[in-house]
Amino acid sequence: MREAIAEQVHDGDAIALGLALESGIPFAAVHEIIRQQRRDLTLIGPISDMAFDQLIAAGTTARVIAAWVGNVAGGSGYGFRRAYEQAIPRRLVMEDHSNFTVGLALQAAAMGVPFLPTFTGIGGDIVRNHPRIRPIEDPFGGPAPLAVAALRPDVAIIHVQRADAQGNAHLWGNLGLTVEAAYAARRTIITCEEIVPEDIIRSDPNRTMIPGFLTTAVVEVPGGALPSSVQGHWRRDFEPFLDYHRRSRTADGFEAWLREWVLDMPDRAAYLQHMGEAAVERLRVRDEQLAASANFAP
Repeated sequence: MREAIAEQVHDGDAIALGLALESGIPFAAVHEIIRQQRRDLTLIGPISDMAFDQLIAAGTTARVIAAWVGNVAGGSGYGFRRAYEQAIPRRLVMEDHSNFTVGLALQAAAMGVPFLPTFTGIGGDIVRNHPRIRPIEDPFGGPAPLAVAALRPDVAIIHVQRADAQGNAHLWGNLGLTVEAAYAARRTIITCEEIVPEDIIRSDPNRTMIPGFLTTAVVEVPGGALPSSVQGHWRRDFEPFLDYHRRSRTADGFEAWLREWVLDMPDRAAYLQHMGEAAVERLRVRDEQLAASANFAP
């Protein structure tokens, strides 16, 4: 993880993450970005839960392009509010979107087109004087839609269940904007629960949501999305979200949380150890609910 972030995430980059809404948030990568003290980042995503709030409060972020920033379990993101309202620890610029318009922006970039049209948003406050959403004429004479300009991240960071060493990634459960971001981004970092042999990936090609030719780096990091959930591997742990919400209410409280859970943790293995064996086992998915087998014989 340390090597992947050092090589692929640079000061000033636009980073898409937290793309599956409340699941699969790549917290291990988020914490490594903070430890490496990246600066002037643009964060892109639909909701992001508290990952964006942590990056903002740690001073990494100059701009946010998102539908919402906060802590789903608790409410408002205090780090985000301090930055946006008081410029603490630095001034923050916000490009406001709905979940749908940020998805259209990523989809346009994934398709290689300059924009995609939509009627969603007409008459709403979000699109008024928006830098990326503008009214256009329908060349075929129909009602005038809005154009949502393409949004191409420098890096997408995506946590998946498994991948091979070439970065061909199996992903199931809620996808959100994950696939759109992977195709839109210039570089994609895959973090996964396990790196598996190629024949396992080839055995179920339709589950390969992200092909290896899009992947710039692949990192095996079990539990890399905790405390968010990963379908078939980890249940969501609500208490860390609530604990972060309580402690981040003040800047001093955030600094104490940051020291305990990020700066004093050299890697994800140390994070899991700090959680404690009982907590890790409580969250690990042990039961099975398997999909029906599929015959891929020609």
